[in-house]
Order: sequence, then structure tokens, then C-alpha cells
Amino acid sequence: MHMAKKAVNLSIDAELLARAKAARLNLSALLEHALSEQVRAEQERRWRQENKSAIEAANGFAEEHGIFGEDYRSF
Repeated sequence: MHMAKKAVNLSIDAELLARAKAARLNLSALLEHALSEQVRAEQERRWRQENKSAIEAANGFAEEHGIFGEDYRSF
């Protein structure tokens, strides 16, 4: 899903910027990718934290009672 782009200003180490430009790196694409990964990781972390008790309860139930069809699985 592509959303509209928005111009932003940010500060970056001058030497790092010079090296990135010399390497002809697409700063916008790199930042967008890195930011997307960080947002995804943070959302996952928060989801796991918010659902920790439910996950533990489900795992405890599975340990105590087993998993439906467990006797028939081939792995």
C-alpha cells in the first residue's frame, strides 16, 4: 500500500550524508524502509505485550490438554 509522500526536514551527520551521496544511495527510500521496519517491530512488541496474558493462557491450555488433531499430524 503506497501512501502520499510528505517532505520532511531532519538532521543527519554531515560526513555520513556525504558518504551516502557519494554512494548514490536513495535516502528517502532507505529512511522509508528503515522507518517502516522500526514501526512494524514496535507494533509487534506492543501487541505481544498487550496480549501476553492471553498468549500464556493459550499456551498453558495447550500444554495441559494438548492440541486438537495432535495425534494425526505428520510433522
